[in-house]
Amino acid sequence: MRLLAILGVATVTLAGAVVAVTPQVAGLVGAHESDHQRITLEPLSERSYVYDRYGNVMATLTSATNRVNVKLDQIAEPLRTTVVAVEDRYFYRHKGVNVRSMLRALSANLESGGVGQGGSTITQQLVKNTLVGNKKDLKRKLREAFLAVELEKELRSKRAILERYLNTIYLGNGAYGVQAASEVYFGKDVKDIGWPEAAMLTALIRSPSDYDPFTNPKTAKDRRHTVLQTLVAQGKLPAAAAKLYDALPLPTKPNLPRPADDYFVEQVKQDLLADSRLGPTPSARYNAVFGGGLRIYTTFDPVWQRAAVQARDETLPANRGDGTFALPPDASGGPQYGTAAISAVDPTTGAVRAILGGPGFSRYKYDLATQGTRQPGSSFKTFVLTQAMEEGYSPQDVVDGRAPCGDVPGYPPNDPPGNFGGSRGSVATIQVQTLKSVNCAYLRLGQAVGLDKVAALARKMGITTPLDPSASSMAIGSIEVHPLEMASAYSVLANDGVRNPAYLIDRVTDTRGGIIFEHKASPQRVVSQESARLVTSVLQANVASGTATRARLANGQPAAGKTGTTQNAADVWFVGYTPRVVASVWIGSPQGRVPLSFGGSEATGGRYSAATWAAFVNKVTTSLPVEAFQAPMPRPGGRCIRMPFQLSCTGASRRGGSTSGNGGPFVPGPVVPSPDGPPVPGVATGPTPGTATTAPGRRPPRPPRPRPPNP
Repeated sequence: MRLLAILGVATVTLAGAVVAVTPQVAGLVGAHESDHQRITLEPLSERSYVYDRYGNVMATLTSATNRVNVKLDQIAEPLRTTVVAVEDRYFYRHKGVNVRSMLRALSANLESGGVGQGGSTITQQLVKNTLVGNKKDLKRKLREAFLAVELEKELRSKRAILERYLNTIYLGNGAYGVQAASEVYFGKDVKDIGWPEAAMLTALIRSPSDYDPFTNPKTAKDRRHTVLQTLVAQGKLPAAAAKLYDALPLPTKPNLPRPADDYFVEQVKQDLLADSRLGPTPSARYNAVFGGGLRIYTTFDPVWQRAAVQARDETLPANRGDGTFALPPDASGGPQYGTAAISAVDPTTGAVRAILGGPGFSRYKYDLATQGTRQPGSSFKTFVLTQAMEEGYSPQDVVDGRAPCGDVPGYPPNDPPGNFGGSRGSVATIQVQTLKSVNCAYLRLGQAVGLDKVAALARKMGITTPLDPSASSMAIGSIEVHPLEMASAYSVLANDGVRNPAYLIDRVTDTRGGIIFEHKASPQRVVSQESARLVTSVLQANVASGTATRARLANGQPAAGKTGTTQNAADVWFVGYTPRVVASVWIGSPQGRVPLSFGGSEATGGRYSAATWAAFVNKVTTSLPVEAFQAPMPRPGGRCIRMPFQLSCTGASRRGGSTSGNGGPFVPGPVVPSPDGPPVPGVATGPTPGTATTAPGRRPPRPPRPRPPNP
């Protein structure tokens, strides 16, 4: 009703002019339902924060609206005083509309035939920013006034209105609200703002672009001078102090929020955007992640991450100083380069501690650790070995590794698979064949245990990429995988057969600390304890005297792992573990399968990736106590594993172990029961058939498959 009286005065004063706008006013008043129309202010968007495992801010997640909501008491008094003095001197006296200012503006606007002057109070500006928009017409202006009066009635607090206003206003350079602006322009919290900073921020309210100190320093300084003089005129600031503040320099470059320019943070973003707990639709999840004020606590360990970068830079062959090494030009003469990807997991929890996805996120945003898929080469043989132990075999059982191995299905008769480097191979124990990484031995072992079972086990251990058990070459690593999932899968072995799925986000809270969701541990036994320990004993021997001797650790720390090198050395790997650290190291070209060679010879996982792995793990285990692997229960060996249509296993070397000696079909002995509890669903824990899965007549020959030679 008070506003109607105001309009009445305006009508008497400006009778002729008001007649011209009467239809607009009448329409507006008719649309106004009541003096107590309910006004609802939607929550303000607010940027989200990502924290490492120690609670340090890693990155901020923000859209075009960079805002941090703060309470009025958290805003420095000089800024509150300056904003009120300049924007709405009578803020604490009026009821939403300043009668005198509005009439003056109305008179000027009617005379000019448009809306040139505002005359808006802080409450009206708040209404404009949040409810009615910036369209410049008289109808919008009058509606703004109506709603300002109603908002004052609704909130019943000048403090609440001022707080909302100071968190809403746009102050340039992407900063919404005074907290974000204080950070962008001065690199400090808004509670620490003094008079000169308050004057500059207040100067920006009228026109953030015109008074931007970074692009228009002269006009910005002139406007700050005007603000300071306003404070002096109102008795808020002594003239001498204003003169001193007027002489201070303006900021010269913005302090922008730390961007999400990190492989780990990028994967966290992708996980959040796919999480239905943050909203049922992609747009709802986007708004929550970039405007919901989330506090995202991750598993990231900056010590491990620095160690990964340092290990890469110290060991990467021909490192150019930027995490890459030069490769020969491609067929068209274009430049090519190589790099490394490192993923590290805590096997006791599944927490991902470090991700190095390439030479640097700012340079190469495609994450080779979590998005890239490459052939793992012989590092995949570990899954065949693990399934063999689950089937009841022993590391001391004997398998034929002689080449060529044309008895393996899926290869053309005129091009049978062979061993790395043209090695003839021999008949030897599974352990010896593992330490030598003999392809023919593992191609035959894969057929003996069943590649369908190997694929099922690999999935249970953490491999998510599609596997193809019909491809015989899967046994030696021809199917592509992610480096991070290889580390996650090997963590099952480091954790005595229990899988803790890899995860990056520990918990997500709202701005008040209320938990939105948090990680729930879900350990699951996927490999028997005894099988895990048997495999570890073989892979530990591989580091001691096999293809992975460069992965030996300092200070007596135990290590186990497997190397991998694909055809033409396009991908070289080492995946290894201690009881507390699991890491995968891949080296290759992000541009595709480019042969790697250094010093005129092909690269191998045992020479390069294993060395990088050791450099990394040595750094992160410096402060950890030496912890030995648990020894397995003895499992008798000496049996012969062979294909039914293959030459007999006679002729095994004494160093390789004994054979059955009879050349007849292999019949497995009894399975050693696991001492750690009930059997795992889907994993054999009792006597199983030992006949090969691909005997002649049971399946037609398959087309040729890629077969990477693997050291």
